[in-house]
Amino acid sequence: MFNPHPVSFLDGQLDVQFTMNGLCPEATVIAVEPEKADDAYRSFKAGKIFPSVYPKTIADGLRTQLSELTFKVIQKNVDDIILVSEKEIIDAMRFLWERMKMVVEPSGAVSLAGVLKMKDELTDLRIGIILSGGNIDLTDFFEKYAP
Repeated sequence: MFNPHPVSFLDGQLDVQFTMNGLCPEATVIAVEPEKADDAYRSFKAGKIFPSVYPKTIADGLRTQLSELTFKVIQKNVDDIILVSEKEIIDAMRFLWERMKMVVEPSGAVSLAGVLKMKDELTDLRIGIILSGGNIDLTDFFEKYAP
């Protein structure tokens, strides 16, 4: 099982890890982070924490600083971290709205953006995705980001 989830949610990460460790310990866990807020990605790859410096991502819930505790959880339980663009996040939100009639804020759509980015590599795999948050003003969002 491939299980993508956004990086900054420590409580979500712990929930995922406890569940995955109990139900499917052989699962591959891939975290997903916006390219414009990539402190966890850089930290994971280097093995030390890099600060988040003025992230300018649409995924405002992921504009956070990586803590020591979160970093330890990531190092222990995450197999890899991938990055997604702002366009990929918006495309994932649009997919959810149009196909599933779900309103999900940008931070919550980051996981799906990762799956859509890797779809060719994920053929025939069982995938779990965390979708969260509906805290978005759609009028403001479409005025700023509509093509």
